[in-house]
Amino acid sequence: MFGDIGGLEVVTIVVMAIVIFGPDKLPKLIQDTMGFIRKIRSFADSAKEDIRSELGPEFQNFDFEDLNPKTFVRKQLLGDGNDPLGLKDLKDSVDLKSALNGDPAPTPTASVDFSKSAGSGPALAVGERPPFDPDAT
Repeated sequence: MFGDIGGLEVVTIVVMAIVIFGPDKLPKLIQDTMGFIRKIRSFADSAKEDIRSELGPEFQNFDFEDLNPKTFVRKQLLGDGNDPLGLKDLKDSVDLKSALNGDPAPTPTASVDFSKSAGSGPALAVGERPPFDPDAT
C-alpha cells in the first residue's frame, strides 16, 4: 500500500505531525487512527463474509481478487496454470539483453499455431449471406 513512500517522506510526515499536533496529543491521535483502521478492516471482512453467505455454498471459495480487472484478464488468457496461447514459450524465447546490445536475434523456439479455425459450422456457399442474429448486435 505504501511501497512508493521513501524514508525521507516518512520523516517529513512525522516531523510535520509533531509540529502540527504537538508531542502530547500525537500518541492519542495515533491510537485513534489505528482504531479507525481496525474498524474499517473488520467492516470489510464482515461484508465479504456476508456476501459469501448470501451467494451460497458453491461460492464459498470465491476470491474477491478475481474481480480485479488485471487478475480477471490474466486468468482468462492464461487459464488455471495452462498456457493455451503459448505466451510463456514466446516470452521465454525473447532475449532482451541481446536485443539491447544489438546482437543478432536468435531464432525463436516458440511456435503458435494460427491455423486453428473457429469451427462454427459448414462453409457458406458462393453468394450465400451469413446468418443474422438481431439479438447479438
